[in-house]
Amino acid sequence: MEVKNTRRWVARGPNVWLVAIAALLLAALLRLMLHPLLGPFMPSGAFFIAAALVEYYCGLGPAMLVMVLGLGLADYMFVPPYFQIEVITRRDIMLAVIYPITTLIVIVLIERLRRAQFRAELMALVAQSRYEMILRHDNEQAIVRRTLDETHRLVLHLAQYNKNLILIQALEREAGSSHGAALAGMRLPAPNEIAPGPRFGELDPDELKRFRNGGLAPGHVWVRFKQGDAPPQRIECLCERFTTHAGDFLVLRLGD
Repeated sequence: MEVKNTRRWVARGPNVWLVAIAALLLAALLRLMLHPLLGPFMPSGAFFIAAALVEYYCGLGPAMLVMVLGLGLADYMFVPPYFQIEVITRRDIMLAVIYPITTLIVIVLIERLRRAQFRAELMALVAQSRYEMILRHDNEQAIVRRTLDETHRLVLHLAQYNKNLILIQALEREAGSSHGAALAGMRLPAPNEIAPGPRFGELDPDELKRFRNGGLAPGHVWVRFKQGDAPPQRIECLCERFTTHAGDFLVLRLGD
């Protein structure tokens, strides 16, 4: 996979340049404190380290700035004769050749490594995103298979117990199923809407009112049926819940 923006591994803005200037001044201060001990030995060592650190954290541009300004400070402050620029000695020439070459090699290598690291991190993020997309797709497929199985079971149930069917009641639906069914162009039944079955007309009116108010739940249910002028008869019925792509339904039928 090609990644085109690997050069954007470092943050942009003035802060990186301020960090570079601060690192340059800190390197000059530390080298100046060690000057009585080191003398003219390794006049550019502190600036070399500063340039490498700035490259690692701030990028190529600020590191080049530290390298160039560090070369001038090292030659002016720590190469004999100190704090003089009128005389160019062999030490000045060696510093102007060796220090930029070694510093450039190091900061270029660090830049390449940081870009490779940033590219690997980008690819890992893309792979993680694709993996999550695959998981979501698999979950959606599993949900679809489950709802199809439930719908198939509901159809078989209705075909098997059609004569004993009393009613089918719609339940509250989740937002996801409602949205999916709406996209499919299906008319969704309203919550607590009741579809009558062959035995629906035998229900006692009070029972029907109780069912419309949410009094129906899965399991064995005692239901009162009309018997003309005689008192209603209580019969044990079976209520089952079905989950389909159109929502959840309760099916009430006479018990076996």
